Amino acid sequence: MHKEFHHDAVRRLQSLIERETGTTLSDAAQAEMASILHGMQSPDGGVSEGLDVVPREVTILLADLRGFTALSGSQPAAVVIAALNRCLARLSEVVFKYQGSIDKFMGDSIMVLFGAPVARDDDVDRALLCAVEMQIAMRELNLAHLRERLPEVFLGIGVNTGTVMAGRFGSDVYSEYTVIGEAVNLASRIEALSLRGQVLISDSTYQRCWGLVSASAPMQVYVKGRTQPVSLRELIAIPSHKLKVPRQEFRRSHRVDARLPCLCQRMQDKIVVPHIVHGAIRDIGYHGLLVELIEPLEPHSEVKLEFELPLVDYRVADVYARVITLKPEGDEWVAGLEFTSISAECHAKVQMFVQLLVAH
Repeated sequence: MHKEFHHDAVRRLQSLIERETGTTLSDAAQAEMASILHGMQSPDGGVSEGLDVVPREVTILLADLRGFTALSGSQPAAVVIAALNRCLARLSEVVFKYQGSIDKFMGDSIMVLFGAPVARDDDVDRALLCAVEMQIAMRELNLAHLRERLPEVFLGIGVNTGTVMAGRFGSDVYSEYTVIGEAVNLASRIEALSLRGQVLISDSTYQRCWGLVSASAPMQVYVKGRTQPVSLRELIAIPSHKLKVPRQEFRRSHRVDARLPCLCQRMQDKIVVPHIVHGAIRDIGYHGLLVELIEPLEPHSEVKLEFELPLVDYRVADVYARVITLKPEGDEWVAGLEFTSISAECHAKVQMFVQLLVAH
């Protein structure tokens, strides 16, 4: 009875769309429409008017467009809106191709569900195929941007699999079908940690697809709301489908804004010079930092650093770095420093600090 309801409803809606527009929906769009109808249907075969919520396992894909700040600052609003809509439309096509359900758009982000409202045996596989093709689509969109002399726009993607509460949330006045739970929160944290052009997946997702994908070794990261690190992997490729993530950025880590006092001491013949140069850290990453100084350092020279990491209650000391870049800014100097000698404990604390700032 349920299948008959779906087929009849899809057929009638398809006829209505064809009559009004003169075109028919693709197979992927028809599948999406069937999923929507299934989500609206109650167990007794009618359209649900209640707010029944049930636990179910889903794979959540969160994708965030990066680069629209630069686009907004250099282009008229109409151009920015057109570019955003073009990106979201193309990404939606990929989602429908793999029978995902778009849960919501959040500005320049998109949340997609695999396993709700309709569950299939290959939900995880399709979610990862979707993620890779989304990155491929962004590469193609950026080629169009280059032709139009627009800034590039990148995509960061996080994928997590877990049990959520799924159903219609709200009231008799307004309700919508969605999912809530810790698995959704973790997917959001993973997406925030992804670099531009990267797909990061949780361990729970990897355990369900390890035979399908090529992925990096596990990395331990700290996320907001969890005292223990979370294991993540970078999705590299899906060999059986000849799909590879076209990484468009090869930074080794995030660089996050951080206004922290910093003490620098020059090195001369491998000896620390007593004179202290006071500075302020402008941003920091896993492997270095950008610091504002009241006096210049020698390019390519080595310095000793000391500074506090307040979020992790740790004082960085006996860390050495090389001056990679140096430029004047008004009465100050801005130096890009790369760590050359740092203990394992200190490096772990720096990574934790960066990850927690990303989560905030």
